[in-house]
Amino acid sequence: MAKPDDRSDNVEKLQEMIQNTMENIRESRDYVKAHADELTPEERANIEQKNQRREESIEGFRSEIQDENARLQ
Repeated sequence: MAKPDDRSDNVEKLQEMIQNTMENIRESRDYVKAHADELTPEERANIEQKNQRREESIEGFRSEIQDENARLQ
């Protein structure tokens, strides 16, 4: 038998995911600053692209939070 769809803590989980993703962005920016002279342009570009994808993910998480809040009202 399938588990019931328990989405009661989705907003909390999404908020935690946003915080973790923002921390990853900060850490990678700090890494680039600390090791700028050691990174190749390609490595730096890869980190910047990954951060862009992370920021897009955050936007998606925020949209999901809005959807969850609308569902609960």
